[in-house]
Amino acid sequence: MENKVWEIEGNFGLENLKETKRQISSDLAPNEVLVRLTATSLNFRDYLMIIGKYNPRQKLPLVPCSDGAGIVEAVGSAVTEWKKGDRVLPIFAQKWLDGKPNMDNLRSTLGGPNDGCLAQFGIFSESGLVKTPDHLTDAEAATLGCAGVTAYNAVVSFGGIEPGSSVVCLGTGGVSLFALQFAKMMGAKVIITSSNDEKLERAKSLGADETINYSKKTNWERDIRKHTGMAGADLIIEVGGAGTMPKSMMSVKPYGTIALIGVLSGGESNLSLYPILMQGVKVQGVIVGSRTDFQRMNQAISQNKMKPIVDKVFGWSEIKEAFAYLQSGQHFGKVVVSWQ
Repeated sequence: MENKVWEIEGNFGLENLKETKRQISSDLAPNEVLVRLTATSLNFRDYLMIIGKYNPRQKLPLVPCSDGAGIVEAVGSAVTEWKKGDRVLPIFAQKWLDGKPNMDNLRSTLGGPNDGCLAQFGIFSESGLVKTPDHLTDAEAATLGCAGVTAYNAVVSFGGIEPGSSVVCLGTGGVSLFALQFAKMMGAKVIITSSNDEKLERAKSLGADETINYSKKTNWERDIRKHTGMAGADLIIEVGGAGTMPKSMMSVKPYGTIALIGVLSGGESNLSLYPILMQGVKVQGVIVGSRTDFQRMNQAISQNKMKPIVDKVFGWSEIKEAFAYLQSGQHFGKVVVSWQ
């Protein structure tokens, strides 16, 4: 069966992302599911993978994009959980079903090292899918697999958040806005940062309690202290990396948590460890999550009728423009490509 895909060909670089055709088998193994994919959302990881910075040794060609949404087309003879017509979402790490991951789990991720969801069809194991929340469109649901699960685990699984806790979300990208939504769902106070006043106003409409323009207030860690009665925040959603980590360490309360998620401002730094040691700060790396995490998050999303924040939707032929838009940093929330 013919399958249209976008793939990185012989060399890395957005210019080497090409539309092509592959053959996909319609003869499914007993536990396999054929999914007609309809949408994907873009993560910064996907962009780094395409330009060769995420994993310079990644084997090519590669179909990028870790997130996806689609409809079941056919199932293998042993599949009991899914049937033709079901709306489904692939999980990020296809072998990470529950609990803590191991190295084998972490090598089963979509969009590198394995082919991702920028394709018209995909074959997944029965356990490599979860149900799409009924109230979401495929374009909205395609944002959940990476950014959604990452934010959910940062806030719910690792953050120790309770009603009245204080959460700092750095920036207004997909993970940070998901974290804002989950934190408000749990009754927390949320402080959010951006260099754009318009984005900060939009964040207020989503429930942000305090906003900080870090281009105007370069010592934003002081403002976070003020907004928390000088105590410091319970949880920092750290997506900046090396460039913002020192300020995050000055913003978190003793025995608080920094959820290290992104490296938008760099991944290497001469970092003083004294604030972590002297204040008992926990730095928790968050690498998305398991299938069970995804299912629990979807239950919370469905119960609260929560809607992901989608900034802009591009078409199948506009994938390069979509990645350029993501790289520009203009987006508020998620950038989606849909071909339904």
